[in-house]
Amino acid sequence: MRAVDIIVKKRDHQELTRQEIEFFVQGYTRGEIPDYQASAWAMAVLLNGMTPRETTDLTLAMAHSGEVLDLSGVVPIAVDKHSTGGVGDKTTLVIAPAIAACGLPVGKMSGRGLGFSGGTLDKLESIPGYRCNLSTAEFIEQLRTVGIVVTGQSADLAPADGKLYALRDVTGTVQALPLIASSVMSKKIAAGAQAILLDVKVGQGAFMKTLEDGRRLAELMVEIGRLAGRRVAALLSDMNQPLGRAVGNALELREALDTLRGKGPEDFREHCLVAAGHLLVLGGKAADEKQGYALVQKAIADDRAFDLFRTMVKAQGGDVRYLDEPDKLAHASLVEVVPAPRSGYLSGINAQVVGETAVLLGGGRAQKGDAIDYGVGLEILRKVGERVENGEPLFIVHANDAAKAAEARKLVLAAHTWSNEPVEPLPLFYGLIQ
Repeated sequence: MRAVDIIVKKRDHQELTRQEIEFFVQGYTRGEIPDYQASAWAMAVLLNGMTPRETTDLTLAMAHSGEVLDLSGVVPIAVDKHSTGGVGDKTTLVIAPAIAACGLPVGKMSGRGLGFSGGTLDKLESIPGYRCNLSTAEFIEQLRTVGIVVTGQSADLAPADGKLYALRDVTGTVQALPLIASSVMSKKIAAGAQAILLDVKVGQGAFMKTLEDGRRLAELMVEIGRLAGRRVAALLSDMNQPLGRAVGNALELREALDTLRGKGPEDFREHCLVAAGHLLVLGGKAADEKQGYALVQKAIADDRAFDLFRTMVKAQGGDVRYLDEPDKLAHASLVEVVPAPRSGYLSGINAQVVGETAVLLGGGRAQKGDAIDYGVGLEILRKVGERVENGEPLFIVHANDAAKAAEARKLVLAAHTWSNEPVEPLPLFYGLIQ
């Protein structure tokens, strides 16, 4: 077999065999197939798609490109949740410790920012000293002793996805449905979680722009999980406006800490409670979502969730003084409150523009390997459907460069659209697939 023949076959809308997919994945993992050929193949997949059978074969090939963990001898059951990426989506920082505080061990491999979507690891690394590069042995030991671990992919687990994940970000192929599904599920299968909740974002600030596309992705991932013998469900959630207020790494960490302390924005808090409730059902700790919701509320109210997050951060080398005193976290030198330019009802806040503006400020990566400025970002103060008066605070820009701050102000103002008539608030969720 030759890599170029596989690229041409997919370019010409033909279905790849399992053997061809395994050959390409193994060759790319070993470095025998270079980035430029993998980029061409990924673009062909984006443009021409894959069948469910191809996508399942791709998922399993990526999962088996390295070690596949069996956690059944480590903890009675390990659970995980995964978001397909959104703007202001810092839910792992709340849901993971809340679930673990309810007695369900959480072993999670997270990713970095992709395009305009922030990454959990980047947010955690705004805590000085936090290690996201745990070995497989460290992952297992921390899961056994602490009951929660959130780290990056080790070189031993789904290494094919680790390489392809970084490549997609800088080649315009992030949105390819088969690549999203196989990326998510290969990590989950390799990391050994027996129960998985998928948070599939839909809307302007998601990679799935329509509910129909989001539903297709959710159904595909649930099917892959079922074939792999996992308990899987998927929530379809709205991303037509940022989730919570904060967009930017240290800003989002602060907001998550507030939420773990029983505060935080109402929409973000509710999203976390509902999602965590469903995960408790999947993990067998709650009879239904309502009971799960109440258990998570209690874990946050009595500080067990915050305390467990603190324990995890300390176990992974992070300086917990930054959790106890969040004002120590990185912050921008320029902070500007931008007022509403008119009175009216907010009819839209383009979450993609907000996410792209956070990247422009330095909070994300324009290309592979770019450094992150942890202190910059935005605070979106209003929600769709709210009545806002002329001159009231609309959003806050956090920047370390005056020219970028001015550009951000212009872009985010344009991302807000207005109506003279009342507008319905956006829903948090569109349904559950299981």
